[in-house]
Amino acid sequence: MAEKITIKEAAEIVKDGSIVSFSGFTIWRRPMAIVYEMIRQHKKHLHLLEVNGGTHSEFLIGAGCVDIWESCWIGHELYGKYGKNISRKIRNGEIIVEDYSHAEMAFRFAAAAAGMPFVPSQSSMGTDIHNPEYDMLDKAKLRGSHKKIPLKKFQYMDDPFFGDGTYILVPAAKVDIAILSVQYVGEEGTVRLLGQKYTDIEAARAADICIVIAENIVPEEYLREEPYYNAIPTFEVNYIVEAPYNAHPTGMYGFYDVDGDFIRSFYNASATQEEFDSFLKEWVYDLDHYSYLDKLGSERLSIIRANPINGFSTNLKRGKK
Repeated sequence: MAEKITIKEAAEIVKDGSIVSFSGFTIWRRPMAIVYEMIRQHKKHLHLLEVNGGTHSEFLIGAGCVDIWESCWIGHELYGKYGKNISRKIRNGEIIVEDYSHAEMAFRFAAAAAGMPFVPSQSSMGTDIHNPEYDMLDKAKLRGSHKKIPLKKFQYMDDPFFGDGTYILVPAAKVDIAILSVQYVGEEGTVRLLGQKYTDIEAARAADICIVIAENIVPEEYLREEPYYNAIPTFEVNYIVEAPYNAHPTGMYGFYDVDGDFIRSFYNASATQEEFDSFLKEWVYDLDHYSYLDKLGSERLSIIRANPINGFSTNLKRGKK
């Protein structure tokens, strides 16, 4: 049965050097409350292994928590282009970036979830993703340095069954800790996801430890009344945390929309390290989760709060043709 803990205690489980993955997709259902707390606790040398990056990754990278980022893309969709923090860290030689295609990253998590060491794919064949010159973990002499870092980035293989050409084998995404931001979790750890599930189910299964941060902790009996809506069973969840608005400024379908103004402000403030450090001082270091919500204010939170019928905010001004 999952253990109920606080955001602070959840962040303490993430040790320096951990390989970490997250729920959600770009600006949806990212576990920002624990990301902020990890920054407050000055986590170091993290290896982020994720299907795609987003606002959460940019915060951790900008705060100097990350040594390795292994994924396919990072950005803020409508509210900011490719991450400025990671771009600056790459230019300064402060981070290792290992690039796979989006499909390959999803396949890697599927392999790990199935208990397989690799998966065959024809995604990205003929591109520089498979150019040995861009195997950055190999260049850093990190291949095989950790039991969860594969000995190779990829391997070519001819189809032995149907003679259907050449395939790429990509390694499973083996993760120390998966941190999920969800709508509901049961008292024992059953997870219910509303809307798109992304690769959350695979991430939970790929990780040694799974931490779930939910808008609400609810009775297991409630979740079992409609079990077909549940996504992750109790035995795959180790720790649970209840924290309203825990994904802010990213969105939580059914509860609140993306706070685009906040993400845009953060994106603009990440133009330089000095500006980003000032943003962290204002919005992260001197706060905890609930004082952060107080600082945002009830009016701002009410504007992004979702209409319970359509799952999105009806108060936000959206673009027109």
